[in-house]
Amino acid sequence: MTHTIIEPFKIKSVEPINFTTREYREKAIRDAYYNLFLLKADDVLIDLLTDSGTAAMSSRQWAAIMDGDESYAGSRSFFKFEKVVKDLTGLEYVIPTHQGRAAEKILFTTVGGPGKVIPSNTHFDTTRANVEFSGAEAVDLPVASALETDKRADFKGDIDLNKLEALIKKTGVERIPLCIMTVTNNSVGGQPVSMKNLRETKSLLTKYGIPLFIDACRFAENAYFIKTREPGYASKSVTEIAKEMFSYADGCTMSAKKDALVNIGGFLAVNDSTLADKARSLLIMTEGFPTYGGLAGRDLDAMAQGLNEVLDEDYLKYRIRSVEYFGDKLEKEGVPVLVPTGGHAVFLDARRFLPNVPANQYPGQAIAVEMYIEGGIRSVEIGSVMFGKEVDGKFIGANLELVRLAIPRRVYTQSHIDYAAEAIVEVFKRRDKIPGYRISYEAPYLRHFTAHFEPVLKGTVNE
Repeated sequence: MTHTIIEPFKIKSVEPINFTTREYREKAIRDAYYNLFLLKADDVLIDLLTDSGTAAMSSRQWAAIMDGDESYAGSRSFFKFEKVVKDLTGLEYVIPTHQGRAAEKILFTTVGGPGKVIPSNTHFDTTRANVEFSGAEAVDLPVASALETDKRADFKGDIDLNKLEALIKKTGVERIPLCIMTVTNNSVGGQPVSMKNLRETKSLLTKYGIPLFIDACRFAENAYFIKTREPGYASKSVTEIAKEMFSYADGCTMSAKKDALVNIGGFLAVNDSTLADKARSLLIMTEGFPTYGGLAGRDLDAMAQGLNEVLDEDYLKYRIRSVEYFGDKLEKEGVPVLVPTGGHAVFLDARRFLPNVPANQYPGQAIAVEMYIEGGIRSVEIGSVMFGKEVDGKFIGANLELVRLAIPRRVYTQSHIDYAAEAIVEVFKRRDKIPGYRISYEAPYLRHFTAHFEPVLKGTVNE
């Protein structure tokens, strides 16, 4: 009997990647101000910056694109897409957007504002930015195990229910328009949320009359973790599990660029007709007519097809195992990774990787720069660059200092992953020589996308 889990697809089209020298990459990252977002994609060999919008679409998705209806209003592509979302989520009103952050912008512009508080298991970067841009406060309430990167637990993505109820009592129901659960929980390592936690969160919020929303970017991966880890779900299909997850939600946002297996797209779905009307009004002003929402009809068709394909259990088995394989290879070489590996990425623990680089010198950014120089690998820091801040002149670091190696869906083979692992091990071997970094320029929101960095060289004035 064979044990190797193979890709559940054949490769039909290929795209070349560029091989560069170490000297070339040293100049490229310097010219990009040591910010991997500012690199040219052609200068990257293995691109693990994000799993958002980087998937390879299937032949059936490409066929659906050719069948897209580009009518401005009432496009049949919209109604096909709407039906798939309604069948999956059970939510009544479906509002397409060009990507997830547009759905977040519309939602939190509508329900947020000064004095409002939005609790979550953990907000990711764009969610937090859209909450805070509205004037509201984003509050993270992860379970304690989420911050223990070296300890295994099945559902480290859960929300701490005791802290949630304490926040509600302290803040007051009238200031909390909704609670949003990110599944899987990206900021703490792509960790899943249990069905038990979703169910109990819904029960607690119902007690206080607060709606529950789901950030559904990676809902299918979360459903697969529930199937394989949570008692009582092994015999259920992933589709049945996903539908139960959504049954606890009063609404959801989704970046379809993840688990809908497309390169662009998203949506907001709700049961509240008044909220839906307000959201559509904003949509028309910022995105487009309600039956296209900033997308071409072909994109709606591709999303509808992708939402069906992602629930294939052979695909999900391969997806989760291939990420686990990457994490296992690094862990065996002593590289400190967050365990267990999440659904979409391997996360390096930058604190344990570079214990001598303090948070205000951004150890995650330092590791990411070195991985690019070593092997042309692009990753992203998820730590104090992304979530750190100055409060009254005092630096407040992030709860976790991580480097995310996000795996695009259906793009890289095992040999690509083996190469990436080898390069990361080489960086780890010379970790004592890696400098920290300082920020020389930053934007007021989402600074990690455009910030400029400089290395902090020991013995110099900028140390």
